[in-house]
Amino acid sequence: MPFTAALSEHPVPATAVGEVAGQVLEKLGPAPDLAVLFVTPPHAGALEDAAAALHDILRPGMLLGCAAVSVVGTRREVERTPAVSLWAGRFGPAVPVRLTAARTVDGAVFDGWPDDLAFEPSTLVLLADPFSFPVEAFHADLAARHPGLRVVGGNASGAVGPGGNRLVLDDRVHLSGAVGALVGPGVEIETVVSQGCRPIGRPYIVTRADGTYVYELAGAPPLERLVEMSAGGIPESDLDLIDQGLHLGQVIDERKLDFQRGDFLVRTVLGADQANGAIAVDDAVPVGATVQFHVRDAASADEDLRQMLSGLRADGALVFTCNGRGVQLFGVPDHDAQVLDDRIGVPAAGFFAAGEFGPVGGSNFLHSYTASIALFRDR
Repeated sequence: MPFTAALSEHPVPATAVGEVAGQVLEKLGPAPDLAVLFVTPPHAGALEDAAAALHDILRPGMLLGCAAVSVVGTRREVERTPAVSLWAGRFGPAVPVRLTAARTVDGAVFDGWPDDLAFEPSTLVLLADPFSFPVEAFHADLAARHPGLRVVGGNASGAVGPGGNRLVLDDRVHLSGAVGALVGPGVEIETVVSQGCRPIGRPYIVTRADGTYVYELAGAPPLERLVEMSAGGIPESDLDLIDQGLHLGQVIDERKLDFQRGDFLVRTVLGADQANGAIAVDDAVPVGATVQFHVRDAASADEDLRQMLSGLRADGALVFTCNGRGVQLFGVPDHDAQVLDDRIGVPAAGFFAAGEFGPVGGSNFLHSYTASIALFRDR
């Protein structure tokens, strides 16, 4: 198998890096095409030394990585304690990408996209600093320039303010912008985006909205629709979940007749106006869109991830799961990593992100409370 992964919880950075590098060498050998490194904050200060050591020991064609609040390994998630997670694959060339963003009155201008690529990439694995890189604007720019290119990855979560995050590209550590790997025809990549929600009630057409405010669903205020749902006999457990947090899913492909999980882009309902029955959502909702209310809890998130992974095959996986998942959501450790291993059983690594990137319905989005997974399959 041309993929492997290793995890170390040793508190000394040099020892932890040596342990994971040794495991990768033993299983895969030197010179992988791509190595991906994730460390928790106790090791973030030694990230430059770690990158240099991995270059000397592994000699990867490309090294990508970042510091994050928690990391993922095969069947393991190490939350908020010292850990190093390393993943490597041999599948053909990957092109490094170092991106910066400049904000202008018209939005953002992005710099660093490579010229004259030797192959047509299918996927961009992207790690970004949320304080300096507007990833939603980047998605829009990418859609115009490179339609069809999928983006999977996440925002680094190793810091709580600008300048604190650390991104690795080859032997350099960057404090802002984004780094990534363009992956081409040498490997098949399938993306799984599990938003951890399930729909309740029925779909509605948005008949009046203004930006992030929704005033009417099929001619009636959203709060009135919620009252109708409550009176219509939805389970008491769903009513409790509505009280804990309500979400609105927008259908991505309106050509479908029936909508299932994976057909919605889920956004959070931020509040409601009792006077007119409107709701506020954390993203713009256009008039004419089909939407459906959603709820999220541990059981829904577990069921959604298992269903999304069902029947899939792969040889390796990179996992970008929300820093609001883990023990905080599921009440037990290692949930996403164990579900992935139970369903597919491949070498895996990743991190807990402050916003996850993944395609839904053919378009790239920034998500929250989501597990976004890149499944690599050897051709």
